[in-house]
Amino acid sequence: MSPTASRKVAGPAPRLDVRKTYKLYIGGAFPRSESGRSYVVSDTKGRFLANASQASRKDARDAVVAARAAFPGWAGATAYNRGQVLYRVAEVMEGRFDQFVDEVSAAEGLTAARARTTVAAAIDRWVWYAGWTDKLAQVLGGLNPVAGPYFDISAPEPTGVVAALAPQSSSLLGLVSVVAPIVVSGNTCVVVTSVARPLPAVTLSEALATSDVPGGVINLLTGQAAEIGPWLASHRDVNAIDLTGAADADGVVWGDLEAAAADNVKRVLRPGGNGATAVEPDWTLTPDLRRVRAFLETKTVWHPKGR
Repeated sequence: MSPTASRKVAGPAPRLDVRKTYKLYIGGAFPRSESGRSYVVSDTKGRFLANASQASRKDARDAVVAARAAFPGWAGATAYNRGQVLYRVAEVMEGRFDQFVDEVSAAEGLTAARARTTVAAAIDRWVWYAGWTDKLAQVLGGLNPVAGPYFDISAPEPTGVVAALAPQSSSLLGLVSVVAPIVVSGNTCVVVTSVARPLPAVTLSEALATSDVPGGVINLLTGQAAEIGPWLASHRDVNAIDLTGAADADGVVWGDLEAAAADNVKRVLRPGGNGATAVEPDWTLTPDLRRVRAFLETKTVWHPKGR
């Protein structure tokens, strides 16, 4: 036997996992909260998952500045181009399918099979909204009959910067169902994610960063809706707010946010439900254009017909 024949081959040395750092997504970049704060994210059984950045009101203001800066370019892009850009997000999400499944399963306590169904529905929902970019004008606009030799044309336009409180329980499908209808028409947005289930949103932000969506079009903040929501509702440069996530967010009274938004005449999309009782929508149902329409203005133009 050769001198080397009896040597044992050393196995791979044990190594530590490379732990992920969870950050905010503002203006196409991944900053930590300016406050330096973070909070513990656990699964449905109370087991530790991660430390997520806890956004502050200063982070919210920075996100609004980024959204406003991105608005002219995004709103001014052709509808076809916006559709292609948003479809690219779905492509990147498809490439991260298994990662989304793991995170949704841990966040929502779903079996792997149900998590796969949920992630597939979220990607399909994104594609559904992306397909509407070049159809909204025909469906939501029109040529109005008038008494006189004029063309009277009404066309939908984006309202501007939209803030949104994402659903607390539906970490990915609900999030997509809130974000996509805001940006499909040319709006930009600042979104406060689910406080207890933020990790799929962080992965979505990475998909956005590696797609063709311009920085600032979609800004995602992890943290407390009760802390950030009032500042977004009263912010003078926010044109509309979606209060869907206020239905079950701790410490949030959606009526107070609506009152704060009314101070500068924002468009407000209330949570579902009747009166003071708010409920989160059933995100598995087939969507329609109501969420898109909520953040559109209508411009009407008169033009002489001539001879």
